[in-house]
Amino acid sequence: MGTGLSLEAVLVLVAGFLLLCALASKVSARYGVPSLLFFVAMGMLAGSDGPGGIHFEDVHLTKTVGTIALALILFAGGLESKWSELRPVVWRGLSLATLGVVITAALVAAFAYKFIGLDLMPALLLGAIVSSTDAAAVFAILRTSGLKLKHEAAPLIEFESGTNDPLAAFLTTAITGLSTHAIHSPWEIGQQLLLEMPIGLAVGLAAGFGGVWLVNRLRLDYDGMYPVITIATALAAFGGAGELHGSSFLSVYVAGVVMGSRNFLHRSSLLQFHDALAWLAQIVMFVLLGLLVFPKQMATIALPGVVLALFLILIARPVAVFVSLAFTKVPASAKLFVSWAGLRGAVPIILATFPLIAGAPESE
Repeated sequence: MGTGLSLEAVLVLVAGFLLLCALASKVSARYGVPSLLFFVAMGMLAGSDGPGGIHFEDVHLTKTVGTIALALILFAGGLESKWSELRPVVWRGLSLATLGVVITAALVAAFAYKFIGLDLMPALLLGAIVSSTDAAAVFAILRTSGLKLKHEAAPLIEFESGTNDPLAAFLTTAITGLSTHAIHSPWEIGQQLLLEMPIGLAVGLAAGFGGVWLVNRLRLDYDGMYPVITIATALAAFGGAGELHGSSFLSVYVAGVVMGSRNFLHRSSLLQFHDALAWLAQIVMFVLLGLLVFPKQMATIALPGVVLALFLILIARPVAVFVSLAFTKVPASAKLFVSWAGLRGAVPIILATFPLIAGAPESE
């Protein structure tokens, strides 16, 4: 990333971005346009094909920053959830986060292979990458729209968005491994799956209960140090699960839910802090993703991209939701709402960096 700007000029530029993003959130709240779209658009305008002229194509940095941002967003989303609200929708949410992800991935892959003309492995990768809904988009819209949803739709959508990233990430990693011959057998994939989810759940529970215990027992002399503990809890949950070959995304969300469901010191101020931190993470992540886009390169893939998006919205996602919730008492109207509230956002873009970094065929 070469800008030729001094440190002071970069800081002024960052300040301008943050202020514009704050103003964009006000416009978003008034007119109902997702603020995340404004953040991406700002990044695109600042990029090399826009008036900003900032040349940026560091995929490794994007993956690193995006992954950390997602961890903070998932933890904040978990903190604002309560187990008492999630308990009634757990099995429905898990069905969406597992069976729903697999069905979405399979349908999109089949469509991309049959009608878009992708080879089998790239088609499977594309299906896996777009199979996950985006926690950042879902949390931001549901919690700022003021919607009064019936049939427990809101906790169901939030729980799904917080728990479906692990399987989408696992599928993406597994298919990338098969594409690059890093994984040689489907049996290896099965073994990894059987280990990742339980380990992620266990680490998340341990980190969440540990975080509550630390906040309540340490009795720190400086109130400003309590957010340090909660940030450490989030990072420990995410990094610890990864080091043990578990699901980092599941772990950090579970840690947030555990803490959010219990009483701890300075609860209100800590929730506000992590809400602000999540917004900052979203701004950084989406502006960075916008910088990574080269609009001039999009002309050749615009038509198949739009066709694929329409298929995902109108067919793949509704089919996945209706099948996943087939044996529940959720009415058809609520299922349709859940179908179209399955927002895609930063997660697929970040997952797309996995095969790109690994050098998988047609990953660009």
